[in-house]
Formats: sequence, C-alpha cells, structure tokens
Amino acid sequence: MKDFRILLVDDEPAQITSIRAFLKRRGYKVATAGCAEDALAVIKTEQVDMVLTDFRMPGLSGRDLLIEIKKLNPEIPVVLMTAYGQIEDAVNVLKDGAFDYLTKPVDLNELKRLVEKARKLNCMISENDLLKKELTQQTNFNAIISQSQEMEQVLNIAARVAASKASVLIRGESGTGKELIARAVHLASARNDKPMVVVNCAALSDNLLESELFGHEKGSFTGANSQHIGRFEQANGGTLFIDEVGDIPLHTQVKLLRALQSGEFERVGGSQTIKVDVRVVTATNRNLEEMIRENQFREDLFYRLNVVAITIPALRNRKSDIPTLIEHFIKKYSEQNGKQITNLSREAQNQLMRYHFPGNVRELENMVERAVVLARDEIIMSEDLPAVLKESDDQTLLNPSIFTNDYSTKVAAFETAMIESSLKLTHGNQSQAAKILGITERHLRSRMQKLEIENTQKLRLAV
Repeated sequence: MKDFRILLVDDEPAQITSIRAFLKRRGYKVATAGCAEDALAVIKTEQVDMVLTDFRMPGLSGRDLLIEIKKLNPEIPVVLMTAYGQIEDAVNVLKDGAFDYLTKPVDLNELKRLVEKARKLNCMISENDLLKKELTQQTNFNAIISQSQEMEQVLNIAARVAASKASVLIRGESGTGKELIARAVHLASARNDKPMVVVNCAALSDNLLESELFGHEKGSFTGANSQHIGRFEQANGGTLFIDEVGDIPLHTQVKLLRALQSGEFERVGGSQTIKVDVRVVTATNRNLEEMIRENQFREDLFYRLNVVAITIPALRNRKSDIPTLIEHFIKKYSEQNGKQITNLSREAQNQLMRYHFPGNVRELENMVERAVVLARDEIIMSEDLPAVLKESDDQTLLNPSIFTNDYSTKVAAFETAMIESSLKLTHGNQSQAAKILGITERHLRSRMQKLEIENTQKLRLAV
C-alpha cells in the first residue's frame, strides 16, 4: 500500500484537502494538482499508480485529461468525480477507458473501495507484465492481446499456476482462446524446453481417442498395422493439452484418471506398463458439473483435472479488449495481404462494439480478415463488414431491455418499425395504416417525413 501513489486533481482546494487527508490516513501516497495541465506534468515526471480527477475544470476537462493519460500510459486507472447532473457525461467517458466514476459529494466508503480495487489491478498488471516478458524471452509470443481487467485476472492466475505442477482446467466458450492460455502456462513453466502436445477430443471418434492418448500395439485392432506412440508418451517431460475434455467417453475417462494419479498406463492391446512425467492442462466449453449429475463425466476425474480452474470470459463481457484486438488483426492481415489498411471508420467500429460475438475472438478475427480483404481504401468501412452486424444492430435497437443506444434513437427506431409494419399490412395505403396506428393520416405523413420513411409498399404496387 505504501508504494501505491495517487494523483488527486481538482480546482477546489477544500475538496483536495478533504480527500487527501482521507487517503493519507489509509497509508496511500498522494500528489495533488489544481488543473489537468499540472496533472500531466506530474505524470510525465513522477510515478503515478492512479488518478482521481474532477470532471469539470477550467481549461482541460477531466475527459481531456483521461484521453491524454491514456496516450502516456494506458495502464493508469483514472476515476472521475462528477456532480449528480453530469452522470451521463461521466458514464460516456467509461467508453474512453475510465476506470470508474464517483458522484459528488464523494462517498468515502465508495472511494476506499475503488482505490483498493485499482491497487489490486495494479498488482495484477505488474505480475502479468513479468509473465509476458518471460514468454517473449522464450519465444516470439504476442498472441494474447488484452487490456481488460477480466483478462488481466485470467493472465494473473496463469502466471501464478505456471511454475507449479498442478493440473489446470481452462473453461470458456468456443473461440475465447483457451489453447493460447494453455500455451502461456506451458511456456512460463519449468517444462518449456520440452514439448507441448495437443489433442482435441471433439475431433476424434470414441474408438480412436484412447489410441491417440495412450498409443496402441501392432495388431491390437483392425488397421493397427504398426505400433503407435500416444500423446502421453510424446509429451513425456512436457505438457499435454487435452482440448474439449468433456467429450471423452466414460470408458476412456477411467484410464485417463489412472494416468493422472500414477503417471502409468498401457498402450491399447499391450501389457507393458509405461511410466511418464506429464503436466496435464485441459479445456472445455461444456458444463462438467451438469455432466457429472447426468453420469456422463466422472466426479473423481473432474476433481483431479480441476486443481486450478481458469475461466476465460466471453468477448461480449470484456468489450474493452475489442479495439485492441481489432488493431492487432488489422495489422496482421494487412501484412499478410499486402495492403495498407490503417484504421476503420467510426461507424464500423461502433457496429463491432455493439455486436455480441457468439463466436468470440475467433469470430472477430474472421470479420476483420474479411474486411481487410474487401476494403477498397486505407479505412475499413461498415459495408466491408458482414451483414450479420447490421441485422444484430437492428435487433439490439428494437430490444427495450438493451440500452446501448440513447433514448431518442431507440424511440425513433420503434416508431419507424411500427409505421413500416402498418404500411406493409395495408399494402402501402397510408389512410388505412393511420387507422391501425390510431393517428391521423396527416400525422402519419408528418412522422414519415421526419423519420425519412419511404412508402416502399406503394412503390412496389406501382411497379
């Protein structure tokens, strides 16, 4: 705590005095600045672990200060203090990378909670930087692209478990990057000079899976024309990554459990006991607890695999990673395709930010690759993106429970949908459409003009 340094920025001396005294009593180091310009000078010359700034100040605003801080050091958490009537503005700057906001008068208990949360995040980032540096030294490993708190926590657990011998179970939806985390664990472990062997259980039939894991002897079954060394033997001294472990059939689970407990097994059709030293990392997108209740997965095997669990959040739950991932994929596929794509339009970025990404990072990567290939200029436009984004936008806009759009935009979208539906029902007859809507025809025409709605049904009849 004593090394955690907070910069307090406010043009009201009384506010600075009160909050500084509160933070100092709790052991934090506090620097102060009366304006954003002075704050930037402090950040450029001194260590700052967190910034607590007023939203409205003479000169540069709190939002301006946030943007400048992110240019200097994007890892510094910035909390904005705002009057109650400015909450909407404060919420909007969360999209610019603010850590959080506080309403004035500042609730000291809430301030204490946010500072402690930022301090823990600072510790995690420091540990994760060490992990990433170690990985980079061992190999050109730059595949884990993230800046969200959620992924920092994932990497932090991976960093701490890597040096142990414990089994690791990585959980998450398809496309979240479970294999990347498994490789990070292997590369940061003492086994990094030995192989990491991968087996995907979902890609193999039940009959072949046991042979792939443990090997087989010549003649042990039809087609076994020679001896086959299994993945356990191939990974001896290193790491075995078993992907989609929930797809392993029960009879193979028994043999896997024994191999994990004793490090011993026999090849299919063989009698010789083989002993190996293998660190097992598994992954699944299935609910193993539910499978246990339905007698589809062994409980004792689950506990053997689940010594340390790492859960990777879905991309829709860590949207702050999306801009960083987009930038990375644009650079990657521009180089691969010999193009000079530098950025994407604001409309295209907003569409990607609003999308829910059922296919997670893998789906985002495919979308960006497609856009890079189709882009005519240096900027990716919304028309370069798949139609599913526009369809998703329409569904989100008309969903009253989703508030990614402002009030007036959603109301206009609902009104447009109602008018277009009534025109469709009446085959373009505006008088009948107005009756369905319970308004006058004059009012209908006025709203259609205001909302720029074209009577396509009437045009279709005329043709």
